[in-house]
Amino acid sequence: MAGSGEVAAMVPRDASKARRLGELREFLMSRRARVSPADAGLPDGGARRRTPGLRREEVAVLAGVGASWYQWLEQGRDISVSPQVLDSVARVLKLSSAERRHLYVLAGLNPPAPEVAQADQDMCAGLQRLIDTWMPYPAHIMDRYYNRVLYNDAAGMVFGMRPGNTQNCIVDFFTDPIYRARSRSWEENAETVVAQFRASCSESPDDEGFQTVLAELREAAGEEFTELWERRDVRPPGQVHKELTHPLVGALHVESTPLKVPARPDLTIVLHTPLNEADTAAKLEWLASPEGRRGSMYPVAV
Repeated sequence: MAGSGEVAAMVPRDASKARRLGELREFLMSRRARVSPADAGLPDGGARRRTPGLRREEVAVLAGVGASWYQWLEQGRDISVSPQVLDSVARVLKLSSAERRHLYVLAGLNPPAPEVAQADQDMCAGLQRLIDTWMPYPAHIMDRYYNRVLYNDAAGMVFGMRPGNTQNCIVDFFTDPIYRARSRSWEENAETVVAQFRASCSESPDDEGFQTVLAELREAAGEEFTELWERRDVRPPGQVHKELTHPLVGALHVESTPLKVPARPDLTIVLHTPLNEADTAAKLEWLASPEGRRGSMYPVAV
């Protein structure tokens, strides 16, 4: 017989499951109601159809599942479901990527990796405005493979980001002579950068994009990268303290913070905030001034 503590623990779990299954029922009914027979490639049924949207039996046939099983699913019964079947239902109900992930959660499964919705594909102009607003502080945006997508003027002036290098943040971290000459915290940060990249790779072990970057790193950075990679350290994305020496203003201390945009899960915004050391904020403001820009027109290593 379960003790009082076990019973108390079971009640919230049961209540939570009941709420989740109830929300699953309401969600499926609302999504089914918005898909017309014509949208699904079916005849509309004429006057015999009492309500808009698809019937349960029609969803079951189009999804290739049993009518009784789908009825139980929509009724919020506690039944076994598979990702394959949920994907079929999501296809018939024309769910968006966010709605598909929501369906997985309501059904009690781990949701698939987020995808970029078609409507959110073209966000780069707005994201460029965002990082330009961060001026005079450096900011850049990279994709899941650490390829640099966008950067503001301060990132070019401070870190030497420019069209002529590889445009991959971790490859440039190891191979760009301008960044290497300016970074005074390079050795300390290298361990963190590689551990964070391994964490990203581990989420998609068969992704050819990561394998391509790894091959480039082994070729371009050699033992310097390989030794750190073979440690197999893993760290989540987080803030990194970067200490640099700029040829025009001297010492700079900034802290990088990676941020995700839910609508573009494939992109990471990296904002650099000036720290109190070495009067960094004032120096960054001067570099962004007309006088500072003239002096930084062409990056120099030392």
